[in-house]
Amino acid sequence: MDDQVPRRTPRHVYGTDHDDPNPGPQPDCTYVELVGGALDGQLLDVTGWTEEQRAGGAYLITEVGRYGEGGRADYAQRPGSPGLWDWRGDVP
Repeated sequence: MDDQVPRRTPRHVYGTDHDDPNPGPQPDCTYVELVGGALDGQLLDVTGWTEEQRAGGAYLITEVGRYGEGGRADYAQRPGSPGLWDWRGDVP
């Protein structure tokens, strides 16, 4: 990762409420970092996901993508860096 990019503190976990007093990572959970797109920099909790499920990526609901409310952002594992998931585009 680029050390020159400023990071939010604490790191925001996808799916937590914006007014959550503790939106950051929780102990005993496994996270991947979302890179690019509307959810850039957020963490996705993949605790309990199988390798097959992780390999399939995820369509994550976001209101700030190309399709607005109800739209989704498509993220997939970065080859060679399974802890980073790259944005592949927005879908309705």
